[in-house]
Amino acid sequence: MKKLYKQAGVSIEENDYLIPRYRTISKTATRPEVINEIGTFSGLFKLKKYTNPVLVASTDGVGTKVMLAKQYNTLDTIGHDIVNHCVNDILTSGAEPLFFLDYLATNGLTKQQKLKIVQGIADACKKNNTALLGGETADMNDLYPKGEFDLAGTIVGVVEKNSLIDTKSIKPRDSILALPSNGLHTNGYSLARKALPKRLNNKDRTLLGEPLKQALMRSHPSYLNDLKPHLAVIKGIAHITGGGIEGNIKRILPKNTIAKIDKTTWSIPPIFQLIQKHGKVSDKEMFQVFNMGIGIAFIVNQRHRKQLMRKLPHCIEIGYIA
Repeated sequence: MKKLYKQAGVSIEENDYLIPRYRTISKTATRPEVINEIGTFSGLFKLKKYTNPVLVASTDGVGTKVMLAKQYNTLDTIGHDIVNHCVNDILTSGAEPLFFLDYLATNGLTKQQKLKIVQGIADACKKNNTALLGGETADMNDLYPKGEFDLAGTIVGVVEKNSLIDTKSIKPRDSILALPSNGLHTNGYSLARKALPKRLNNKDRTLLGEPLKQALMRSHPSYLNDLKPHLAVIKGIAHITGGGIEGNIKRILPKNTIAKIDKTTWSIPPIFQLIQKHGKVSDKEMFQVFNMGIGIAFIVNQRHRKQLMRKLPHCIEIGYIA
């Protein structure tokens, strides 16, 4: 039976090898509320110390960035991408992350490659004080081409009900502040891969100022530690992912309000300039697909604007609410 299953593409022996190693890795990213270990049918987390808790959850994937991670042999970085992306998504509600579960579907990844991916997930969880509560590794040889894989994850966080970010309080004349991105994060890689040449010429390399691999594979950052101390004065947070700056800010605005964005208030990073140049992509589409240098935007009353810009050195004002 085992032999036939292995011939079909699934190795029970490999699974038996990986589970105790996943368990060891997960112990590096835990919290006191975790009350069981990886390897059982479910993860257990004891919720405590909250008066009126609201659970906040989000699921996302890394997209086709996984293809470049395999190509460049940077599999340890994409765990940071998926965890930090999910952390930022629930931060928009004011939530503290509690635990994370991953889903890795593959065809032909080695045991060591799988362990490297999960280790990256655990490292990112630890940095965000998030427990790696469990996950699934699925061998899907009939579904994915040889050597390909996909990575997704689910995060659950918590916020006191009276501390939920209330976007209904957003009003005209409020300021839109932002923290910069460090690259593409996890969006737009399908277009970037098609637009960029395999090798850059000297002029492009000078403009970029770093190896293309480094510019493309820099991990999606977490903005949790930047914004957490200031959540009490923030009226709304938009994580700038697919849909771009205006598309994501629009998702949090009350009716009859709009965001006025001044695109001259920051410099477009060189990697986006190169994608636009080589792909012959219009300005409109670039701003719909990519973050264009803005990682997360947040809305505050004007009286809190200077205070936040002083406490967050990289913070910029990119517009206002009308």
